[in-house]
Order: sequence, then C-alpha cells, then structure tokens
Amino acid sequence: MAIITANNVTKSYGIDVILQNISFIVNEGDKIGVIGENGAGKSTLFNVLAGFSDIDSGTISISANKIGYLQQNTAIESKKSIYEEVKTVFDEIFQLEKKIKSLEEKISQTKDSLLLDKLLLEYSLLTDNYRELDGYSVESKIRGVLNGLGFDVSQFDTPVSTLSGGQKTRLMLAKTLLLNPDVLLLDEPTNHLDINSIEWLEQYLKFYNGTILIISHDRYFLDKVVMRIFEIENHNLNIYDGNYTEYLKKKKIEIEAKLKAYEGQQKEIKRIRSIIQIQKNRRTEKSVKMAESKQKLLDKMEIIEKPVINNKSLNLRFDFDLESGNDVLVVKNLSLHFDRQIFSNVSFEIKKGEKIALLGPNGVGKTSLLKILVGEIDKFEGEIKFGTNVIIGYYEQEFKSLNYEKTVLDEIWDENPYLTQTEVRTLLASFLFAEEDVFKVISTLSGGEKARLSLLKLILSKANFLLMDEPTNHLDLKAKEVLEEALLDYSGTLLFVSHDRYFIDKIATKVMILTPSGVEIYLGNYSYYIEKKKQLEEKEEEAIKKTKTQIKNEKYREKLTKLQLKQQKEYLKNLENSIYQAEERVKYLEEKMCDVEIYKTGEIIEIQKEYTALKEKLEQMYEEWENLSG
Repeated sequence: MAIITANNVTKSYGIDVILQNISFIVNEGDKIGVIGENGAGKSTLFNVLAGFSDIDSGTISISANKIGYLQQNTAIESKKSIYEEVKTVFDEIFQLEKKIKSLEEKISQTKDSLLLDKLLLEYSLLTDNYRELDGYSVESKIRGVLNGLGFDVSQFDTPVSTLSGGQKTRLMLAKTLLLNPDVLLLDEPTNHLDINSIEWLEQYLKFYNGTILIISHDRYFLDKVVMRIFEIENHNLNIYDGNYTEYLKKKKIEIEAKLKAYEGQQKEIKRIRSIIQIQKNRRTEKSVKMAESKQKLLDKMEIIEKPVINNKSLNLRFDFDLESGNDVLVVKNLSLHFDRQIFSNVSFEIKKGEKIALLGPNGVGKTSLLKILVGEIDKFEGEIKFGTNVIIGYYEQEFKSLNYEKTVLDEIWDENPYLTQTEVRTLLASFLFAEEDVFKVISTLSGGEKARLSLLKLILSKANFLLMDEPTNHLDLKAKEVLEEALLDYSGTLLFVSHDRYFIDKIATKVMILTPSGVEIYLGNYSYYIEKKKQLEEKEEEAIKKTKTQIKNEKYREKLTKLQLKQQKEYLKNLENSIYQAEERVKYLEEKMCDVEIYKTGEIIEIQKEYTALKEKLEQMYEEWENLSG
C-alpha cells in the first residue's frame, strides 16, 4: 500500500531548478536510500516531504500519521539533561503515569464505596490506555536507544547545553527513533556515530516496522539497510531496486545500454542522411521520391538523447619525491591523560607501504593519537620514533589548518609560491574550483569544498606518510570513489581514522583497534576484522555456554565420577585377579613343557597353542592394568 505518492513534482529556488517533474511511489515498509551529488536536491526533497518547503507544481500525497525527520547538524537547545530531554518524546505516557499514580493515592484514601467504584473504573480505563501505549517498556526503550547511539548511562544526567554539535545530532537521532513514526526521513544519520553505534543503528532500522528514506554517503550502511535506491541526477529522479552495490551494477549496465542505443541511432541517422544526399544529387524523379521517403522516415524517428555522463570529478594523485625507510614508525607504551585517562600501554609498529585503519569507539582517543604523532599534543607518556626520511602529511577533519580569512587561490599559492598563478588555478580546477570559485573566501565554503581544498594541500605536501582523520566526511559518493582509487595507487604509508566501513574495507591492509588499555591488531581489511571478531565472540559465547552447562551438571558429574571410580576399582581388582590366575597357569604350562613324555604323546602341540595365546592375553592385561592404575 502506498504511503507517499508524488506526481510531476517541480521545485526551484529562484531561477535554479532543483527537482523537475519527478514522480515516485513509496510503499509501507519500504527502506529507501536517497543518493546524488552534493547539491543535487536530496535535502530539498526531504524538506518537501516533511512539509518544511512548498513545491512549485505537481502533487504529493502522504497518508502517514507521523513523520520523523532528522536533519543534518540539527541544533537543539535545552536546559534539560540528556535523559529528561529524550523523555519529552513520551510526554503523553509520562503525564498518564502521573495521573495513574495520583489516582492510586486517592483510591487508597477513599472510604466511600460509590466514589471508590467510580475511581476504580477510571483507574481501569487509564491503565488500559497506558498498556496500549506500551508505557511499561518506555524506560527500557529510552535506555536501549541512548546506549545504542553511544550515550553511556553515566552521561544520562549530562546537561544538553554542554554537548558538542555531534552529540546533539545523536540526541536528535535518538528522539526521532523513539518517536516511532510511520515514516522516517533520515539525512546522514551515521554522521557523528562510531562504528559500534552505526552497526547498532543498522540492526535497528533493518527491523523497523515503518517506512524509511535515508540520505547517506555511507555505502556500507546503505548496503545493509535499504532495498531500493532513489538517485537524484540532473534534476530528475531515477529508481533502482536493490541496495547500493546492486544499484552500481544496474547503473553501469543502464549507461552502457543508453550509450550503445544512442550511438547506434546516430550511425543510422548518418546512413539515412547519406542516402538522401546521394538520391538528391541524382536529380531523377525516382531518386527525389526516394529522398523524400527517407526524409519522412527521419522526421518520424524518435531521437534518443545522448546520455548525460557527469565527468566532473576530482583529479587526485598522491605522490612524493623521497622514499622513506622500511621502518616508518615505532610507538612504545604510549599513554595520554587529560582530566581522565584516555588510553595507555599503546604499542605498535608501522612499515613502509602499509595502509592501516585506526578504529575504536568515540572518545577512545583516535584523533588525539594522530595529533600526538604530528606534534599537536606534546603532553604524553611513552616513546615515539619515526624512521629515516619520513615526511608526514596530515589531513584533519575539522579543517583547522585552513586560514578562513584567505581566498581559495591565496591558500594554495601562499604555501606554494614557486607555482605560477596559472599553475595554481589549473590545480584548483582539477579539484572543481573553476573560474570565480578560486576567489571565494574559505569561511564561505561548504564542508565538501573545504575537504577538496584540504586534499589538494595534502597532495602538494609530497608526504610519504599520510595521517588522515575521517577523510571521506563531506565528500559525495563520486569523490569518495576517486579518493579510494588515489589511495590504492599511493605507494607510501597510510594511517587513517574512519567510520566509513566501505572505505576501510577497500583501503586497509591492517586494522588497529584502539582501546583504553592498548591496541588490538588484525592483518587484513575490515571484512577480515569483522570475521575474526565474530569468531572470537562465538568462542566467548561457547565458553559461557560451557560454563553454564558445567555449573548445571556439576553435582551430576561429581556423582558420576564417584561411581566411575568405584566401578574402576572393582574392575581393577578383578583384572589383578585374572592376571594372577593367568601367571599361575603360564608357570604350570612351562613346567609341563619340561616333561619329555608329552613330546612322545603329541600333547605338546595343544600345550604350546594355549601357552602362546595365554602370553598374548597376559600382555594385554598388563597394558590395561598400567593404564588404569596410572
């Protein structure tokens, strides 16, 4: 059943057309990924669906009772604590709870039977309503969602006003999920989440009963959650069944088919025009008629438009002039304290050419570790030693290295004065800063533009050891793919922090998990790490299961052991008796074989058979006795 229907929707801002005649149907329970380049109109579509923005033409029909909308970088101002702020989602339930408690007090104090009957009836209605609203599970829901999104119980009383921008966005995500709307509109929900929280959110959304539309640049996340893709491209909306990886395959096939059809038709048009021209040149009545016939055929032909292939992309190539030694970095017993211990006992080595993903939960100190390595934090304990000819390039996620008062052109030119203005502008053009864009003041740039400018500065540093903190943040999907290819081709050494698991999986040759008490190292990419982690968890579960079974059966095993010991003693006693009897029989047979008479009668044959068999049996009994008595 359709929950959202859009027909020929057009939306513009001034003279800029954002969406043009788009149509789609969203059914109940759909989980849809909305993708497109930065500025394509993804957030505009969500604003329209949420009722925050009007459309210019077309129609939109929404049958949902509740729509939950998480916007990017949502600012939340509140004097409440984290927990109290989230509780506001369930105001109706908590108000009802207060009424029930108040009524319970009245009932306990009422002696008038008629009034008591009236109060009990009201109490029954209120508790039924409370049960229908699932009031008894509200507290556990709040705790579960807050924990899942990275808020520890110890943080629940923290004032919202003291939270960072990222924490406030996570808090708004928690409120949006707990609202449990019929339709969830999530704009970049994985921003500001660590990998554990993203994995929790994936599971939550996979089993969510409502309809979900998600704008995300997290390709791994899209693969896990969505079952359809809405692509906004050139003001239009294209729809693909399947997750992001399936979309890529279908998109490639579609473009190739359109291009082939276009080229085939162009070839046919050229052939027909050639025939027309030849027939016209003949100037006979028959040839003129043929030319007119071919022209009519050409006029009736439905022309296939040339597929628009956006080739506008970053031109990334990381290179360096000086090779480092094989030993790039050695870290021993590194510890960091601020008002609390961040991490301790961190030791690892990095060799030339390695590409290492530094992972761990938010707050464990990943960014701080990078800042120690580049010298931005100097108060730490432990030893850091860089190898021969190591040149560091640092990409930091907050873009603090950019001078916000400079223009784009001056930012690059001032640090690279040996370049001519033409060379600088050519470089900037390859990073999509064309024409007047180079004169923009950095403070006015978008996150994506700042990211591209920072990447250009990193390339110009000619570093052979790159330290990158969340390099895919602010980049659209195409830019991420270009960055991946550039880093795969990079022959230097890379240490990077990222929550982009698709990116980690493609780039990392080693995964290093930072914990408060050290590091855990896995040789391989993200998928390898997940597989190993799963195996360890299964072993732990098996160990717990075994422990429970051992506890459950402990008394039984003790009884069984005692019984077995008793039976073993009795068996051993009988075995010793059998050995004694066999030894006595062997002695008797040996004495018998010394008698000359048995050789005359032929009795010796039977005696030797028995003697040989008895000796073999005796050896077996000796061996069994040694095993049991040992």
